Amino acid sequence: MNRVIALCVLLLAAVLGYLHIDSRPAWAPFTPPEPIAIATSVEESVDSPQASNSLKPSKTLTPTKPLAINLQADWLPDTDAPSVHAASLIALKDGAVRAFWFAGSREGAPDVVINSSVFDPRAARWSAPTVVMSRVSAEKGLSRYIAKLGNPVPARMADGRMQLFFVTVSIGGWAGSSISSVISDDEGLTWTKPQRLIASPLINLSTLVKSPALQFSDGRLGLPAYHEWIGRFGELLRIQDGQIIDKRRMSSGRGAIQPVVFVDNAQEASAFFRQTRPSSQVKQIPVSETKDAGQTWKIAKDLEIPNPNAAVASLTLSDGTRLMVLNNIEVGRSRLVMVMRKANSLDWQVIQVLEDDEALASDQRREYSYPYLITVQGDDAHLAYTWDRKRIRHIYFPAQWFKQAKQVMEGVQP
Repeated sequence: MNRVIALCVLLLAAVLGYLHIDSRPAWAPFTPPEPIAIATSVEESVDSPQASNSLKPSKTLTPTKPLAINLQADWLPDTDAPSVHAASLIALKDGAVRAFWFAGSREGAPDVVINSSVFDPRAARWSAPTVVMSRVSAEKGLSRYIAKLGNPVPARMADGRMQLFFVTVSIGGWAGSSISSVISDDEGLTWTKPQRLIASPLINLSTLVKSPALQFSDGRLGLPAYHEWIGRFGELLRIQDGQIIDKRRMSSGRGAIQPVVFVDNAQEASAFFRQTRPSSQVKQIPVSETKDAGQTWKIAKDLEIPNPNAAVASLTLSDGTRLMVLNNIEVGRSRLVMVMRKANSLDWQVIQVLEDDEALASDQRREYSYPYLITVQGDDAHLAYTWDRKRIRHIYFPAQWFKQAKQVMEGVQP
């Protein structure tokens, strides 16, 4: 009987949600992302990058010729928290980069806070970390009980202000999440009182964020989101004035969450997902496509790159080059690579092995996960990712490095 009642409540919520969405304004076309500012690159370096052959659903890679340009790598500031995770980045108007991440005794613990720090590209240094949101401040601002926080995602609003979305949980685990947000008029120095986003008029549960927002031509934001309760699927939320005014399902069933989106043009885009399929099903990257600016999505053929139930990051450079950072193994998160697809190609190739513990014994392998990519100049990239849940790694890829990586892909001597 309880199941019947629960099903009736869910059906009613679905009907009300549909009526709520159906009354909203028509969707506008996509707007391709543009760089915010121009930053100065830094020349400190770490290990040389490597390239490999075209990606196949295989656990083996064959590194080839190293590039002449090394990469600048460092760590986000240490806050003495035993566990850190889910870093995100946003370009600031002066060319700096602001990072967000959550830290505490463990994921989901009551002491978890959302931290922030700014990277000065001229000094190649991160600022002292500040706390943007704690469980207590979220509880006070939202006037409701908050058990835990997670997954901060920054976005640039049409008027130039910064909006930070984050996950809050009042009941249960992450499946009981909802999205809240704060807005900054001063590039993240101060923030407004948090507001809870309403994704459903009746049961506003199990909506989470992880991936960068998109821009629509009317100035509204498109925020990729996902659900983990009942089903596991992706949605695209349309945001106006800090609130959800529309949403569209991007995938179905229980096998695809945390979508990242590549915009092809004003009407077409493709979404790549973290797979959460049963053990008997193929462990590759699920794909969906839209041809009407995100109003409807159709499941497409998998991208034949292994995925071990782990998040992917995506970025399009100004020349149309596409990048992803991902764990290209079927089990675990002990290897992390960057892959590239040139604008005139459909083939993805590994251009950098970022971390690889696959040769170690299983109890010695670390976790490298939750990558996040942005560009500042349009032809460069900043990457942040979780390093064994203990630190957040930051790597800067200058424009010249990508130029040489494409030459290596083409078999040309840099």
